[in-house]
Amino acid sequence: MKKVICVCLAVILCAAVCLVLVGASKEEDYIKYVEFNVCYDALERAMNADIASQQQEIKINWIDVLAYLGAKYGGDFKRYKAADLNDVVQKLQNGEKIEDITKDMSYYAYYREAYGAVLDGFLGTYREKAEKDGEWEEKYGLKVYSPIAKTFPFSHFDDFGASRSYGYKRRHLGHDLMAATGTPVIAVESGVVEIMGWNQYGGWRIGIRSFDSKRYYYYAHLRQNRPFHPDLCEGKTVNAGDVIGYVGRTGYSATENTNGIQTSHLHYGMQLIFDESQKEGPNEIWIDMYAITKLLQKHQSAVYRVAATKEFYRDGDFSLEGAQQSQHEKETTVTGL
Repeated sequence: MKKVICVCLAVILCAAVCLVLVGASKEEDYIKYVEFNVCYDALERAMNADIASQQQEIKINWIDVLAYLGAKYGGDFKRYKAADLNDVVQKLQNGEKIEDITKDMSYYAYYREAYGAVLDGFLGTYREKAEKDGEWEEKYGLKVYSPIAKTFPFSHFDDFGASRSYGYKRRHLGHDLMAATGTPVIAVESGVVEIMGWNQYGGWRIGIRSFDSKRYYYYAHLRQNRPFHPDLCEGKTVNAGDVIGYVGRTGYSATENTNGIQTSHLHYGMQLIFDESQKEGPNEIWIDMYAITKLLQKHQSAVYRVAATKEFYRDGDFSLEGAQQSQHEKETTVTGL
């Protein structure tokens, strides 16, 4: 009898261990590390191939192309050759399937998911309405915007990973755009405002999550006293291209509203989130935005200033996909204005 009980207990224990292991493996089944160093030339060429193909029978997905190159180079775009990109684009145009082209690439699926997390919200159909004529125009292309408003100058260089020492020694996990105080800051991608307020490192800052929850955009060191656009609040949906705040030099202080940064600039970054456990803590994934920022300069949001309030607003309107209303239209419908 004792043997039977022992055997039963052993079986139950093994089953419990298996359930724990299976549960743990499911919980851990997500990407934990991404190094996005796709160069500008590859981004631009792949994007142009995607956009041009929309007029053709065979459509090309730029992320498929970039993931192929990532798998080919092991993620090292120092090995990049335009001829490699042109070759895979030509194969796709000739009717070959990306599944067949990449069937022997062990890590293609990883790069497709990783690069997709970065770029999935970038290209697609959207509508823009110019303020001057009020006509909606449907387009296919970049539906994300430069973080600095059109006509406002800024400079930048690849400073991702540079050393920072305030508070503690650490790597710089964002991208700095040097611009004058008061320069309008633009929402790169449509999404929901998750956080806005003071942080001793970033000063006045805004965090916006993309609609698919994979990308978290961080905008920091905003202007002293009036850092945010008055229309902004936590939980609000913003459209790509909207004015969300203003460049400043706040931060590097535990005292709220302190100008602790020597030179005015926008610190912005993109965090990838494959699992909510990665949102805060040692497992955060931030990517180098230098090449992406250069690409975003192809699509800048025009703004105008209201003299009475000294606030900037986007010049026109924006809507994702032809069937969706813009945020402005939704508010007008609700209020009856």
